[in-house]
Amino acid sequence: MSRRSQRAVLAEQTVRGVLELAVRLGETLLSLGSAAAEVTETIERVCRAYGIEVQVDLTFTSILVVHDGSEDSPSVSVLRVVASRSADYERLARVTTLVTAITDGSPEVRVADTVDSSTARDQARQQFEDAHERLDAILVQPHRYRRSVVTLTLAVMAAGVAILLGGGPLIVLLAALTTAAIDGVNQLLGRWGLPAFFQQIAGAALATGVAVLLLAVVPQLPVEFAVLPPALVVASGVVVLLAGLSFVGAADDAINGFPITAGGRLLEVGLLTLGIVVGIAAVLDGARTLGVELVLVDSYARPWPASVQVLGAGIAAGAWALSSHTPPRPALVAALTGAGAWVASDALSGLGAAPLLASAVPAIVIGLLGETLAERWRVPAVVTTACGIVPLLPGLTLYRGVLDLTSGRGPEGGIELLLQAGMIAIGLAGGVTLGRIAYRRLRTPVVRAVAPVRARRSPHPESAPTAEEPLARTGTMPIISTIGVTEPTEDDLAGGAAAAKD
Repeated sequence: MSRRSQRAVLAEQTVRGVLELAVRLGETLLSLGSAAAEVTETIERVCRAYGIEVQVDLTFTSILVVHDGSEDSPSVSVLRVVASRSADYERLARVTTLVTAITDGSPEVRVADTVDSSTARDQARQQFEDAHERLDAILVQPHRYRRSVVTLTLAVMAAGVAILLGGGPLIVLLAALTTAAIDGVNQLLGRWGLPAFFQQIAGAALATGVAVLLLAVVPQLPVEFAVLPPALVVASGVVVLLAGLSFVGAADDAINGFPITAGGRLLEVGLLTLGIVVGIAAVLDGARTLGVELVLVDSYARPWPASVQVLGAGIAAGAWALSSHTPPRPALVAALTGAGAWVASDALSGLGAAPLLASAVPAIVIGLLGETLAERWRVPAVVTTACGIVPLLPGLTLYRGVLDLTSGRGPEGGIELLLQAGMIAIGLAGGVTLGRIAYRRLRTPVVRAVAPVRARRSPHPESAPTAEEPLARTGTMPIISTIGVTEPTEDDLAGGAAAAKD
């Protein structure tokens, strides 16, 4: 074997080790709910820390990382499939910490050092093994909270939603018990291998069944629907089902230029939301067939003062954070964020703002806050953003729209309410994404529009001239970054003048 081919084999082994580590980290982040842009940036940062440049192709279910190669190594590619997704924000935070340790710690060995040094290769191999072991330890650790605790927190979350919507003590209790039953049923269906779409149908049908039971029983009791509004039981359960959907992730991917990943997320979100609608509609239609009068209550007794409703919003956001295995301190931050978002949205609605605006403006602030906490407290931004918008999710609007469609009063009102629910969801997702982008731009005032296209290095540099890097362009004017450029000194100016004379 020639000297050149031996060097290529040694370099390829090291490059493949870097790519495998980077792809595993990216796969873990994507499966835990990180946006495609964050995953791509993480993979590039890890590879760059070891001295290699890569190209990343990321879709909803797979990650492909390619190193173009150089005169010492052939091109290397690694593909990994993202198998499953689950919310575990503590695990996400630990993986983020591991990535920071790799990228900010400046690895002692770079790929170029391993070609001619067996010691450097051994050190690189040991670094990769240590990183893989740390990642394995993160992935195999048990969840922070047991499943029974998660069910309890989901019940508390539904109770918080019922409080902020104006439900009385009995409605709050019914919402909590119904949500606990929904979680138990979904666990059973999951063990049977039933897809999430059918779990959403079952959960929505169960919540609506409790509401239909109230619709049938309340007229026989000495109370009014304003005191026991069935809609709030359904709305609380629907918010719990909606909270697990990646609205923000889909919007983030679409806005940041990952259409395939965004399309996959949007299809998943749309299908699971459709499952909720199907579950509600099926039960309501069956109830109407059996002669149950479908009453839509527009006003509720609202026994709580405004401060208690704000507390309910905080409880809903914090409980969802805990159900996603978030540590107590970040969960408290999420609770405060959710309460503040509800106050802002309610104030905007009181001033006459449309539901879209009343949802989007608080979402922008949530996005800004999420990025701030991610940088200063090492709390993943998704913890603050995904949990902070929970009190603003349109669970009640969605139920009212489906009820209007199935009650026989004409489709116009129901379609309008369903469109309103969709617009609120878009406002929340787009607002959070805009807030996160705005924070990054404020932190980095000079932004390059398009990365310069590097010419591929020729295997025979003596026989082929190096191509110039084209300027980044937006429209017709080239953009030249001045970051890191210092003012010329007098000696530089004098040297330039002398060179011009020569």
